[in-house]
Amino acid sequence: MDISPSIRILATIQTGSVYYFEEEELVSNEPHFFVVINKNPRTEEFLILVCASSQIEKRQQIAKRLGFATETQVIVTPSEYTVFSMDTIIDCNRVFERTSQTLIEKLEQNKLKVCSDTMPDGILKKLIKGVLTSNQISENIKKMLSGE
Repeated sequence: MDISPSIRILATIQTGSVYYFEEEELVSNEPHFFVVINKNPRTEEFLILVCASSQIEKRQQIAKRLGFATETQVIVTPSEYTVFSMDTIIDCNRVFERTSQTLIEKLEQNKLKVCSDTMPDGILKKLIKGVLTSNQISENIKKMLSGE
């Protein structure tokens, strides 16, 4: 049975959902994993996504050079999240705001993979804390995440 892309996204999206796709804003043409960190992604106007990267050293060097707090970068191992095949860093100093419709369109074009496993709660808490700690994230995003 074929389930339409809109139902696949809208019926299953939740805090911790993980998607794999190419992001036009990134320099790399490689797809990346993105984690939904909104409290209510089904009802909020847009999704707040953080991006995972396998380039741990590079991301850490940039963060150190720019003076970002260490809590704004979260390293996730394959034993913590089995979808990842290697140690991965999630940089909470940059978020991507996208609508559910953007993800639906990517899925319709076969440019998005929906990961069946959501990000574990313990890691999600670290990601949200990292975004709230970052001096690079707007107050509006922080208010959405903290439920104000």
